[in-house]
Amino acid sequence: MGASNRTTRIAVGISAISFLLFLIAFVTPYWLVTDGRIANPRFTNLGLWEVCFNNFQDIHRFYDTVFNGCMWVFEEEYYIIHDFLLPSFYVAVQVFATLCFVLCLFALPLTLGFLRTSRDDDRYVGLLLSIGTCQVLASIFGFMAVVIFGAKGDSRDWMPGWQNNDMGWSFALAVVGGVMLLPAGILYIVEARRERYRHLNEISNREITEYESERNDDFYQQQAQQYFAPEPSRPRRPPPGQSTSAAAAAAAALPAGGIQTDI
Repeated sequence: MGASNRTTRIAVGISAISFLLFLIAFVTPYWLVTDGRIANPRFTNLGLWEVCFNNFQDIHRFYDTVFNGCMWVFEEEYYIIHDFLLPSFYVAVQVFATLCFVLCLFALPLTLGFLRTSRDDDRYVGLLLSIGTCQVLASIFGFMAVVIFGAKGDSRDWMPGWQNNDMGWSFALAVVGGVMLLPAGILYIVEARRERYRHLNEISNREITEYESERNDDFYQQQAQQYFAPEPSRPRRPPPGQSTSAAAAAAAALPAGGIQTDI
C-alpha cells in the first residue's frame, strides 16, 4: 500500500490532524471573541463567515437599525454596514483561508488514492508530489490568513469594545492546522524524491545486469564453438624404417580404390 514506511505514515497522520483542525476553524465563528469583562457587550464573537451582535448600532450611520444575534456576514440585513463589517483585511483573510481549505480538499482524494497505490506503480511518485505541493501551498495561504487576522483582527477601528476583544479558539486551531500542513507537505515531497532516486537506481542496476548477462552469454557461446569445433586432419605417420619421401611415393603409386598389402 501507499503508506508503507515511517515517513509516509507520519505525513498522512499530520495531514489528517491539520486538515481536521483547519476545517473546524473554517466553519466555527470564534476567531474573535469578547473576554466577558463587559456586562452587555455589543459584539460577542466573529468567525470567517458569521458574526454575532448584541444590540449593536453603528453610531457613524444615520439609521436606527439595531442588530442582534448571529448571522452570515453576507446577510442582506447587514448590507447597510458592509463597509464596516467587511474591511479589506477581513476579505483578504477570507480569501486566503478559502484557498487553504480548497487545496486541502484537493489533497484529500489524492491522499486516498495514494493509500491504495503500490510503491511500484508509476503514479506513486506523481501522487506524492501532488499531495506535497497542495499542502505546502495550503500552509502558505493559511499562514497568511492567520497573520493578517492576528495583526488586524482586534484593532481599535473595527469591532466595538476592542479593549476586551481577544483571539478565540477557532483562530488558535487555524494557526495550528495551517502551520502543521507545511511539515506534512515537505515529508511528501521528500518521500517522492527518495522514491524517484530508488526507481532510477533500480533501472540502472537492471540495465547493468542485462548487459553483464549478454556478455556472459556471448562468452559461453564462443567457448562452446571452440570446444565442439572439428579437429584439423593430421598427416599419417610412416612405418618404422621407411622414410617420409618413400611413404609419399608409395601413397602416390597406390591405385585408386586399391589396398596396400606391403608390410
